[in-house]
Amino acid sequence: MTVTLLDHVAIATPDLDIGAAPYLALGLTPEGPDEEVPSQGVRVRAFVVGETLIELLAPTRPDSPIATFLERRGPGLHHTAYRVADLEAEMARLGGLGARFLSEAPSAGRAGTRVAFLHPKWGEGTLIELVEHPAGHGGQGHR
Repeated sequence: MTVTLLDHVAIATPDLDIGAAPYLALGLTPEGPDEEVPSQGVRVRAFVVGETLIELLAPTRPDSPIATFLERRGPGLHHTAYRVADLEAEMARLGGLGARFLSEAPSAGRAGTRVAFLHPKWGEGTLIELVEHPAGHGGQGHR
């Protein structure tokens, strides 16, 4: 298994400023500027907690997965993400165990990462993301 740590917990929100209010009240500060991830149709605001991030996700288009999630379930926990050293190898390993992915190939994620999502049915109702950081960024916490 190549999971090295919990990379982030993602929270869906229709508005980053409203969604950020509880985390700001807890004393957290955003890690850098908000970032748009066009491949996912989201704008992301991240907060560092130890070696893990809390990522707030707001849709940038009405057909994005986050917009659909918000329509069906409202704001709240969207997925958990786990850092892996070699995304393709982990996808092949899990695929060999019967895991289903939402797409066959990795896509671009926040801060230069590459990501792949496992189907929520495989995760017992939880969407799971695998995250590979660029070479030299496999370190701790901050991206």
